[in-house]
Amino acid sequence: MPVSAPSNTLANAGSNTSLARRAWNIRRTALRMGEVQGQGYIGQALGVADVLAVTHFHAMTYRAADPEWEGRDRFYLSIGHYAIAAYSAMIEAGMLPEAELDTYGMDDSRLPMSGMASYTPGMEITGGSLGHGLGIAVGAALGLKRKKSKSFIYNLMSDGELGEGSTWEAVMSAVQWNLDNLICVVDFNDQQADGPSTNALATPRYSEAPKWEAFGWHAQEVDGNDLDALVAAFDAARALPDPKPRVIICNTKMCKGVPFLEARESTHFIRVEADEWAKAIAHLDTECPA
Repeated sequence: MPVSAPSNTLANAGSNTSLARRAWNIRRTALRMGEVQGQGYIGQALGVADVLAVTHFHAMTYRAADPEWEGRDRFYLSIGHYAIAAYSAMIEAGMLPEAELDTYGMDDSRLPMSGMASYTPGMEITGGSLGHGLGIAVGAALGLKRKKSKSFIYNLMSDGELGEGSTWEAVMSAVQWNLDNLICVVDFNDQQADGPSTNALATPRYSEAPKWEAFGWHAQEVDGNDLDALVAAFDAARALPDPKPRVIICNTKMCKGVPFLEARESTHFIRVEADEWAKAIAHLDTECPA
């Protein structure tokens, strides 16, 4: 039986805000931050918003006002350039004040363009050199088990990191140590700086789960823009009785929710014209969920 969301998961206890509205808010906030700098990894933020809504407002246990609370679940952003997405989720959760989004990427801001633990409250690790996040998560998950902690570690990584040797060393280590408190979340959007991820290192889309299973993980592959599918996958991962690490491969669409950006051929780092930020936000506003 899938477990229900922890009672203290939501940043605002008692909130009836739907996950669809949370994801919409995350997308809109990311666009507002992108407009500050006139650039950013906005395609990834729009694509992964549904995943972040489910992790932060259904699956994870944390206290927004106390980011160092020992009993929290940890969210590791291996892909540091997704920081604009993570900040949007943290603002939605009440971990960061909304007013700070206007400082995104500026000198002395707590919201640098790449995620850094030393700058941002609630940012657990400094991401950036891709392929390191899962290894850090393995060490932390082992530490939590030795402390008899019931907390989970959620490691969000990119499909591009599946081509890093260090990732697969971490995959094997997690099995060696029976890390059933580790949930790896792969954002498979099929985009890298030089083109589709599926053109690099034999990483076919929609067929990653068997590879992870062969290494000894419990693997699920879902539509990362389907909230119901995501909720079911995260519930199953948390409830699994087997002493093994878990991975959820989320097939997402870059720029999800803004059709004229979705249609662009290259979406890894989008050049958004000055007038297009307002156009994108206006489109979202016409489709605001309840």
